[in-house]
Amino acid sequence: MRKSVLFVLTAVIIALSSCNTKPKGQLVGIYGNVAPEETPYGMVHIPRGSFVMGPNDQSALWAVQPSQRDVTVESFWMDITEITNGEYRQFVHWVRDSIVRQEIADQVIKYNENEPEIPIDAKKYYDVQYHIVGYNEFITDTILNWKYQIKWDKNYNEEKLITNALADEIDPETGIEATNGKIDIADYLNEELIIYAAINSIYYQGADITEYKQLNAHKMNYSYKWLARDQAKRPGNSFDPRTGKYHDWAEVRIDTAYIDETGKIINKVITKKLRNRGDLISRRIINIYPDTMCWMTEFTYSYNEPAMLNYFSHPSYGYFPVVGVTWEQAQAFCHWRNEMYKHVSKMPRAQEYRLPTEAEWEYAARGGKLNSAYPWGGPYIRDAKGCFMANFKPLRGNYTEDGYFLPASVGTYDPNDYGLYDMAGNVSEWIDDTYDETTSSFALDMNPSYKYEAREGDLKIMRRKVIKGGSWKDVGAYLQCGMRDFEYQDVCRPSIGFRCVRTHIGD
Repeated sequence: MRKSVLFVLTAVIIALSSCNTKPKGQLVGIYGNVAPEETPYGMVHIPRGSFVMGPNDQSALWAVQPSQRDVTVESFWMDITEITNGEYRQFVHWVRDSIVRQEIADQVIKYNENEPEIPIDAKKYYDVQYHIVGYNEFITDTILNWKYQIKWDKNYNEEKLITNALADEIDPETGIEATNGKIDIADYLNEELIIYAAINSIYYQGADITEYKQLNAHKMNYSYKWLARDQAKRPGNSFDPRTGKYHDWAEVRIDTAYIDETGKIINKVITKKLRNRGDLISRRIINIYPDTMCWMTEFTYSYNEPAMLNYFSHPSYGYFPVVGVTWEQAQAFCHWRNEMYKHVSKMPRAQEYRLPTEAEWEYAARGGKLNSAYPWGGPYIRDAKGCFMANFKPLRGNYTEDGYFLPASVGTYDPNDYGLYDMAGNVSEWIDDTYDETTSSFALDMNPSYKYEAREGDLKIMRRKVIKGGSWKDVGAYLQCGMRDFEYQDVCRPSIGFRCVRTHIGD
């Protein structure tokens, strides 16, 4: 009996010890239980690979000999289509709503200071968040509360609002008796008045109203921050572990921005001492509303008023590629898209949305056909039925020969073998890279990229950004995957749009 008990105890001890996964001094590593990265909505996976970058043959326009070389690109995600008016309109609406909420939050603070006996719940509109940047150092941000729904009514009328409230004995929302002079109706409606005054503030007022009530595009400003890693990597800006501080000579050149008393956006560069990580934060303010007037300014002797009035705002154009946006506005869109992703709960960590490099875009455009001039292969730009394969300017200005007059709805033409639409024609696309004629001579062959963000005081030539793909108003030569052109980063065109990419993790 004792032997059987001893045997059972021994077995239990062995079993328990087998469940104990102590490494006993051995190197075992730490590995997280992470699920594979899911395909981002509206994107397709582009596998890593090598290809010959550059024009496939001599330039048909300039008779320039092609500059080609073998490069390798890491895997990434890419938007299946160009960013549409509907998608960019979501960005504009978010900025519009955030401006209203910020205005409400500011007015609520002032009201609570002046009328403490009738306080308004400020946390319905905003909260304060602290970010630690160093030892005993932190910065504060006002975080808008998006859970509280604001009654959106651009046709607000204060007199009508008060009249309706007085018509009821009890206000249905507050439960406050609103008649018989027992309370001051203006006080009890003050929160409603603040809300509607804030809503009205983003529309043209007074003499600026020309036809009907319209959103004031000049107020659609997006403010964002980022960590200036280019300044952090400078040799002189290293952290001194012996003193627990940055070196005395460490300094940074960062962006800062504000809106002056006239409403003008001021973006400038300042130089200051580097004392903590918070000094590496740059800030920029960008007006993000597309320049709809580009349809008329670029085509002086052409009747494009309908496009100017309707292309971005009318619902019928929701699935058409957004145009009239600068490279800077495209960058702001990418930042906003990242923030939207980060603030959704329980979302896995991922790389940031950004504009593609020239190598990434060209590699994706070829769709695995590494020696083909066009996304569909080639060498022709018509299919077997004689139909054009993309939206561009065919023949001698017969814009409708390809089926469309202006940009076409995204996804109209067949995709390439990676499932990407409109990599040739429709609209040209902004690239993250700075344009230089000699990039191929100094950029690496591993994920080649040449980035320089021009700032105040830089030469105009440094503001050139690469555009790829050709557009609805370009001739067929620009449809080639290897063709490249440029535009200045603060210039918009009715023929230039963009799409986003995101580096793939763990492939």
